[in-house]
Amino acid sequence: MGPAGPHRHRQPAPGRRLRRAGVSHAGLEGVDGPGGRRGVSRVRVSGAVWALVVWTAGPALAAAGRGQAGPPVSFHRQIRPILQRKCQGCHQPVSQGGKLILTSYEAFRAGGAAGPAFKPGKPDESVVMRLIAGPNPSMPKNQPALPRAEVELFRRWILEGARDDTPTVRDPIGPGRPPAYTRPPVIPAVAWSPDGSLLAVAGYREVLLHRGDGSGLVGRLVGRSPRIESLAFSPDGKVLAAAGGAPARFGEIQFWDPVGMRLLGSAELSYDVLYGASFSPDGRQLALGAADNSVRIVSVPEGKVLVKFDNHSDWVFATCWTVPATAQTLASTAGTTNRPPVHDARPHILSTGRDRAIKLIVAEDGSFVDDINTHTSPYRTLVRHPTRDEVLVAGDDGVPRLYQIFRTKPRTMNQEDHNLLRAYERQPGAVCCAAFSPDGARFAVGTDTGEIRLYQTEDGRRIASLGGAAGAVFALAFRADGQQ
Repeated sequence: MGPAGPHRHRQPAPGRRLRRAGVSHAGLEGVDGPGGRRGVSRVRVSGAVWALVVWTAGPALAAAGRGQAGPPVSFHRQIRPILQRKCQGCHQPVSQGGKLILTSYEAFRAGGAAGPAFKPGKPDESVVMRLIAGPNPSMPKNQPALPRAEVELFRRWILEGARDDTPTVRDPIGPGRPPAYTRPPVIPAVAWSPDGSLLAVAGYREVLLHRGDGSGLVGRLVGRSPRIESLAFSPDGKVLAAAGGAPARFGEIQFWDPVGMRLLGSAELSYDVLYGASFSPDGRQLALGAADNSVRIVSVPEGKVLVKFDNHSDWVFATCWTVPATAQTLASTAGTTNRPPVHDARPHILSTGRDRAIKLIVAEDGSFVDDINTHTSPYRTLVRHPTRDEVLVAGDDGVPRLYQIFRTKPRTMNQEDHNLLRAYERQPGAVCCAAFSPDGARFAVGTDTGEIRLYQTEDGRRIASLGGAAGAVFALAFRADGQQ
């Protein structure tokens, strides 16, 4: 029947139905249509929406009631980035403010001078919260306080147990899994074995051992350090030392058995790269320079630090040991000034690098003896004459210089370079490496222009020039017979 039919009067007024539902007439303003049906429909939809909101919000409200606030805080994704941006400048291995290091979870948890940095589950008892929270936080030092949201992240993380979720990544390179090269690698170091049967070549995370006659590869010694900056064979050829590391992460020394192709021992000694490995005459100790401005003497093959020398003011690139003393050297040096009273019984090492100094050090205790040179240029390389107490150094100014090791004239106010024996021809670029022939009669230098030059040691006459390198020449070595 039509709208005027007999059943229309039986329907309750719209306002009455809405009042029963708890909605007033005000909710129908602007509604048109017969009986206000559009208004009723809108109210029913709104009710459904509110029901949906209440239903979906229920679990979240319940979680809030249990003290949870979303997923757990991640150390790796949320806490670590804050430490990197705001804290690691003063709390790193090279700069340990408060004896605290914040470059890893383990170091963070260990804490510093004030004890462990945090107590899992107890933010109110954690040192880190006392330092970064409150109205007047003391950390970050001399910097704006951490935003409240970041402080709350630390609090929640500790409250949730302060777990370490740093992902573990499988290393694709390791023993039996040598690196694959897509282009020729940089070669920062080479070394001949004492008998000339092996040539060690530094690669990426490995040392490649070649037969001395060039007939092929003997083996690949794969280690942890991505950069191998220095190689040295022990005097008896039974141990190969490989020094290097990862910049701003660690410095490592590796000791290898070049015949058995096995690692004898390794040690992380620094938080930056190691350079300039040199064996003591008896092969029982090894001297090393480092990018942390220090010189270390370690045991072979354990890598235990026996002596640490911190008198350099910049990176140390090279070291060498003095020649064992003889009766003749003892007699010739008796009564000289400004030098050790005995030359012999205590071995010495020399070191040099970016601070321009060639430092003479007593090996047994690391005591400083002398700067044997006038500071002229940052040096990159230092090699000892095979039979005499003389060293050849070269570096950024391109001038190789030959020095006697022990001072025979007193210092003066004029800073004369009394130990300088000869300054050789200036090279076309900075000198990156140098090497003496086994008899010391010749030496070679390599430069960052890619050129190698060979000289007579006594008169400085140039014997040969070799070119053709695609880049800088970083490593040189003479074979034991001096023919290569």
